Amino acid sequence: MIHREIPQKLYIQLSDIIRRKIESREWDVSFKIPTEEELCKTYEISRATVRTAILELVRLGYLVRQQGRGTFVGKNIISDELKMLTSFREPLFESDIIFSTEVLAKTTIMPVDDLSIKLNIQAHEHLNYIKRLHLMENKPILIQETYIPVNLCPKLMDENVKDNSLFELFEKRYGIPITKARNYFDIVLLSEEEGRIFDLPAGSPAVLLDQYFFSWKTHIMYSRSIAKPGKFKFSIEFDKTQ
Repeated sequence: MIHREIPQKLYIQLSDIIRRKIESREWDVSFKIPTEEELCKTYEISRATVRTAILELVRLGYLVRQQGRGTFVGKNIISDELKMLTSFREPLFESDIIFSTEVLAKTTIMPVDDLSIKLNIQAHEHLNYIKRLHLMENKPILIQETYIPVNLCPKLMDENVKDNSLFELFEKRYGIPITKARNYFDIVLLSEEEGRIFDLPAGSPAVLLDQYFFSWKTHIMYSRSIAKPGKFKFSIEFDKTQ
């Protein structure tokens, strides 16, 4: 379904729809996809929008155009690339542990420090800021700060971010799929506030996970997570067999 009320461009929404049909094998290899005219009628969008979406998928290898015959599914993309299996639960928790979450802050801010660079936005653009504390058996183990451009999710501050996954909100509520993530690990020293939360001295070493999330080429979210030393393991799984 095409959503005109969200800021994501229509051709990106259409390319995501087609890509999901291919990846789920609803449209299998060599399947001839509907014509541009048929896609225009189905999704009530212009031919230029349809053509842009198709050209992008041709560029990525999902589709092949054959002169005089039409456009066909090019290959089984899933079998040819690494696929991240994690559901992107925030953050990437071990699956056999039950966690609870507290929201420490939820507000709209201006991009301070280098946030505008991290999210590739203008310095005057507003950000949704969410700070959450993740607990295991009611003991704090991870502090997470998340920054999201307001124009992508203008009503995010009205959402229940305590119990709901931000990634599910992106995809199901706003129609913005997360297609790529970059993860950077480092060792940092706890600030006074972080030390107080973890009941550790300020300056204690901890693991930092910086995560950059993309929907195709658009930066959609930056997340900074600090784990309590010795109490937590990050888990990221890749598989080429799915």
